[in-house]
Amino acid sequence: MTSPIPDPAEPGFDDNGYDRPSKSQVKREMHALLDLGKQLIDLPDDRLKQLPLAERLYEAIRLAQRTTSREGRRRQTHFVGKLMRDAPAEEIRAQLDTWQNGSREETAAMHRLETLRERLLQDDEALTKLLEDHPGADVQQLRATIRAARKEAQHNANLQPGQEPQRKHYRALFQALKALTA
Repeated sequence: MTSPIPDPAEPGFDDNGYDRPSKSQVKREMHALLDLGKQLIDLPDDRLKQLPLAERLYEAIRLAQRTTSREGRRRQTHFVGKLMRDAPAEEIRAQLDTWQNGSREETAAMHRLETLRERLLQDDEALTKLLEDHPGADVQQLRATIRAARKEAQHNANLQPGQEPQRKHYRALFQALKALTA
């Protein structure tokens, strides 16, 4: 008597009629977990504590961070990869992605503020547009800060080589814009 051929339409079977992942798929998943473990080893301790890691995995990561010999670190990294099989990998990946992309967004926001500050120092029309976008802004305070920053920029343009430029009002304008857009 022969065994019945599995129906690929049955739940639990893939397109080829197999009821488990291929060896290649398992290897890809293990390598992905190993790479995630390597990323965790590179994180500082305060970030590691924020992740949902089992105590054993956390200790293995900390040991890998302290290991200095090349072969010892490689073995410990592979052990971390093995322990990652039981870890909530998707939650960890999501948190790492948030940290990485969050800093990109913050950097982009700072660049936008710097560009706005430069426009305000060059052109009065930029202030008009800013006030249209933020009607609740303290107009008097903003104008005074811009005026002081412009005066400071003129003073800095006339400095002799070797003299230190002043940046107090330039920074104050940035902080005012940061508070306004927050």
